[in-house]
Amino acid sequence: MELAYYSDYAVRLVNTEEPGRNKDALTSVETIRELFGANGQAARRATDADVTRFRSVRGRLRSVFEAADGGDETLAVDLLNSLLLEFPVSPQISGHDFRDEDGKPDWHMHLADHPSNATAGYAAIAAMGLAFHLTSYGVDRLGLCEAAPCRNAYLDTSTNRSRRYCSDRCATRANVAAYRARKRLETERAADTGRSAETAQATTDRTDR
Repeated sequence: MELAYYSDYAVRLVNTEEPGRNKDALTSVETIRELFGANGQAARRATDADVTRFRSVRGRLRSVFEAADGGDETLAVDLLNSLLLEFPVSPQISGHDFRDEDGKPDWHMHLADHPSNATAGYAAIAAMGLAFHLTSYGVDRLGLCEAAPCRNAYLDTSTNRSRRYCSDRCATRANVAAYRARKRLETERAADTGRSAETAQATTDRTDR
């Protein structure tokens, strides 16, 4: 498993909140456990106290995406480094999966955390994964959806660094909104042109008289 895979932990946590819509899905231990995905052992450590702690880490991770999206690479790195210092992990070689052809372990890198609570474990993995993604692909690959009021976080893995939206749904909505805006502008310009022509004709008529 590539270590950059863990960057999705950061995206999942950040996107539990939609500030523009005043929505927050991070309200229970069950929600936290769902964020861990297949990592059931780590999820079982979650308690009610982790809800508040997860929200705090979420805000700090969102700040990383906001800085990157705003073009402030140094700030994005500084914010991420502060998380890495506070929530360290231990990279380890793991072989819990096996190759089909010969039955030998499929050795890969794994992030082993040694947390005092579920929040520390999740934050360590999310921060390290995001750090590997940032250094492997660039700070400009961290973005926030441009389809207002969404502002969900996303990781740009496109070949030409062209991603601007968190999902196809938001991209479609933004394109429809832009199309309607262009049509309104065309209609307004046509109306202005018509009024200008009428004014010019009226002026000509008065002059002729």
